[in-house]
Amino acid sequence: MDEIGEHEQMDIIRYVPEHQWIKDVFQDVIGMSATKQSLVGGVSGWCTGMLISKAGKIAAATMGTTILLLQVAHHQDYVKFNWNKIEDSIQKAGRSIMKETKKTCPSFVSTTEALFKNNIVFASMFAGGFLMGFSF
Repeated sequence: MDEIGEHEQMDIIRYVPEHQWIKDVFQDVIGMSATKQSLVGGVSGWCTGMLISKAGKIAAATMGTTILLLQVAHHQDYVKFNWNKIEDSIQKAGRSIMKETKKTCPSFVSTTEALFKNNIVFASMFAGGFLMGFSF
């Protein structure tokens, strides 16, 4: 790692359980040249960004419309909200999510972080493609 252009590649396959589709995908990408990794990273990032952008717009429009309709219904006294019960339910769900995340995500986060650090070409092109796809 004396030269700037050299990067150690991480073999993510050893972290993936048997018979998963991600194993097949990353097995091919890891062995590719930097140019092919750039292309795969950029295209997959762009596709991911586009999908998240489109789904996010639809979700935002749906949530906004729902909140607006609930506000109108509440103003017209069609619906009554027990805000204390709603707040308690949200806090309970938040605690449950945090508990499950702490159990399952540390290994996923560290594996993903190591993958991106050791495959910098793929990671940087994925990030660039994601931002381009998200901007459309």
